[in-house]
Amino acid sequence: MPTRREMWERLGGDVDVLVVGGGITGSGIARDAVRRGLSVALVEMNDLAYGTSSRSSKLVHGGLRYLEQGELAMVFESVSERRILMDLAPHLVNPLGFLFPVYKGSRHNLFVINTGMWLYDGLSLFRSPKIHKNLKPKDVAELEPALDQKGLKGAPLYYDCSTDDARLTLETAIDAADQGAIVCTGAKVKRFLKGEDGRIRGALVEDTLHGGGTKEVRAKVVINATGPWTDATRALSSIPGQEHKKVLRPTKGIHIVVDAAKLPVKHAVVCFHPTDERVLFALPWGDRTYVGTTDTDFEGDPKDVAATLEDVDYLIDASNAYFPNHEITRDDVIATWAGLRPLVAPPEKTAGMSESDVSREHEILVGRDGLITIAGGKLTTYRRMSAEVVDTAVKLLRMQGGAKGLKPSRTDESPLPGGQGWPEDDDHDAVAKRVRAASEDRLEPDVARYLADTYGMRAMAIAKLVKDDPGLAHRLVAGRPEILAQVTYAATSELAASVTDVMVRRTQLFYRDVDQGLGCLDAVAHELARRLGWDERTQRAMSDAYRAEVALARRWKTEIR
Repeated sequence: MPTRREMWERLGGDVDVLVVGGGITGSGIARDAVRRGLSVALVEMNDLAYGTSSRSSKLVHGGLRYLEQGELAMVFESVSERRILMDLAPHLVNPLGFLFPVYKGSRHNLFVINTGMWLYDGLSLFRSPKIHKNLKPKDVAELEPALDQKGLKGAPLYYDCSTDDARLTLETAIDAADQGAIVCTGAKVKRFLKGEDGRIRGALVEDTLHGGGTKEVRAKVVINATGPWTDATRALSSIPGQEHKKVLRPTKGIHIVVDAAKLPVKHAVVCFHPTDERVLFALPWGDRTYVGTTDTDFEGDPKDVAATLEDVDYLIDASNAYFPNHEITRDDVIATWAGLRPLVAPPEKTAGMSESDVSREHEILVGRDGLITIAGGKLTTYRRMSAEVVDTAVKLLRMQGGAKGLKPSRTDESPLPGGQGWPEDDDHDAVAKRVRAASEDRLEPDVARYLADTYGMRAMAIAKLVKDDPGLAHRLVAGRPEILAQVTYAATSELAASVTDVMVRRTQLFYRDVDQGLGCLDAVAHELARRLGWDERTQRAMSDAYRAEVALARRWKTEIR
């Protein structure tokens, strides 16, 4: 992989498609388009998966609750894509059991819920990781002893998948780059370039990382895939007095992370908040458990989104209602994250609709200026959404006399980089053993397994780094599996350009470490400086920026009186 600086040097000139936004959808669009044979550039103002795509509930799921809303087409599409993603990224998309406890007085009885479960399995053509089953109270007590047993009537157990949302985005973008796309982070669109006919013909892009000035990128088609920044991006093409109508109704979702010993769950437990009956989850995450999510309207700059004390207390209250013998407090919260759902605004006649009732369906808009915008949608269906956007782009290209001799993208068949060569029996331990052997046993078993789960077959490259330089096997935090070689690899092979990129999105130390990675900040910054050629001033600035990121995630604590 070229480094980020090398990507900036390659940026410029003419391409068929310019994608603005490096989240899961933008990365998916770039991957689909380049695999069809189009020339592609993707520009992202911050880092890959910087926004919503690293701040989700980290699930690849069919959306069981959408059955209640009658959105059967969305559920069918989602469960179909879940199956595909399990094949494309078996190291990142893994089956997870979901327990749906039903209590006396619940708004739906066991019969109704069981009927819904059969419909859910049926929409997946019975290709769920496992078919659901109904558990009696005594079975539930055995499987999830921490769960409140009082008034429990039973619990269906069904299966969806967990994922690492940031790394799913990253590997999608890496595959696009492997196929020839230019993928440049720290590249912000300042304005669109227009032809005499008023149609967008590219963008003026600024280097926000190294002061490299601006570049013009000429493109036959420009795609806006900027998630919560969708309306701001559309506004760049507005004519004074003819501003674009806003298409989004962004809602905020936050999660809290606690030690698994404080809140021990083995399955994802479906909870209904005791106050408003909104659906949330308590999810197992290795040595951690996280609880989420909220759903509240948000106005303001998406970069400032953060958990509030009210948000945190809301989730603590739900957790304590379902796990009364394992009550958590504010002091138990290790980390928080907050993200925005870029939901399509409902029609004005339904303006009073609650946040949770706003559809998760996506829309593709083509402006009079030719700008293609993708809004809404879900992480699970990103691949299919991306293909639909590229289909739209191809139609515009053909109207211009281009897009000839294209081939199928086959994004539903071609594994992501870490999934290439993954064993058909999905044996994670076997991969971990190969990783350890590739390091000549310089990696400890827990580290090798962690690398296999995180990088898939790409973990072999990290093992080789350790074999060549045993010092890179150093653990960044005592007792944790993250190692220095990951920092090296992030800089040289994963487009990481800042300390925050590494701490938040290349590793998950920001969420999982009790100190949120602050204890190893100097070591990470020093290694990045060595690999990326930073001077001392840049290194300090990058460290300070990460401290500010941690402070934002902890800002809710300042509200405590």
